Amino acid sequence: MKRLFNLLPVIVFVLGNGVSGFGSDVVPVSVKEGDLVMFKTGVKTKEQEDIKWYFKDTRIAQISGDLSHSCTDVKCEDGEEKFRDRLKLDPETGSLTITDISNTDSGLYDLKIISSTSSSDRIYNVTVNGSASKQYEMQRKSPNEGESLTLDPGETKNPNDVMTWYFNDTLIAEITRDLGKICADEQCKVRFRDRLKLNNQTGTLTIININITDSGFYKLQIIINNSHFSITSEERVKRFSVFVTAVPDSPESSSAVVGICAAVAVVLLVAVIAGLIFWCSRTNRYRQASQNDNDDNGSPLNMKDTLHP
Repeated sequence: MKRLFNLLPVIVFVLGNGVSGFGSDVVPVSVKEGDLVMFKTGVKTKEQEDIKWYFKDTRIAQISGDLSHSCTDVKCEDGEEKFRDRLKLDPETGSLTITDISNTDSGLYDLKIISSTSSSDRIYNVTVNGSASKQYEMQRKSPNEGESLTLDPGETKNPNDVMTWYFNDTLIAEITRDLGKICADEQCKVRFRDRLKLNNQTGTLTIININITDSGFYKLQIIINNSHFSITSEERVKRFSVFVTAVPDSPESSSAVVGICAAVAVVLLVAVIAGLIFWCSRTNRYRQASQNDNDDNGSPLNMKDTLHP
């Protein structure tokens, strides 16, 4: 009994300070300034009573199991003003996203999940190193109409990476693990008409029988992804500028050629008509001038009449 009495202060201390640091999962996360990072819970909110997020022991976000109460930024009790407008909670999973992360966001993020039968604790140790590059290269492609164009990421695809292709900011293809999906909406299906081919292993995108309407900007976004977090960085975005060159036998080019030929024909016809009018006018003037000369000088003399006495 005496020994139990001596252990009581230790038990009270542990209970009072929670389980953080005792049996918790610690997940290291390394990002750069300007990146977007999402911390995953791996659960569904409807199956939990509470999902709470802490930054350096200060609560910054919370969702209750029945979704009747959720908060971010300074709306939470003891919330931090520093995260204003940069936090987002997924209402279905309670996952926390921080946008435009900065050096001051480095530190420990504590996730507490409480359900009716159990509770768990996970710590994300976030380190922000330097700045993500704002400079980017844009590859330029100039294929001819009717050709096939392949856009290559130029790097090895990691198994867990998520790759998303955009055409003028419209999503046209996506690879999650080794599963590819092309043109999820009708607008994309109509525009490309089954002309997109996606390599699920390398992430390359091929456009078959390319035409002028395919000219524009293509972007590939590569997201670092695992079971605990995902990172979206500007440094892992590939950009392509595509300008499709018309060829003579294409419908668009044929129309242009027909138009040019028609214009030339009209010009030549106008020139011929103008030439005929000028020639006829000059001929008439010449005949009129000759007739006037004959009238002024009289009829030619008859030599026979002149010699008669």
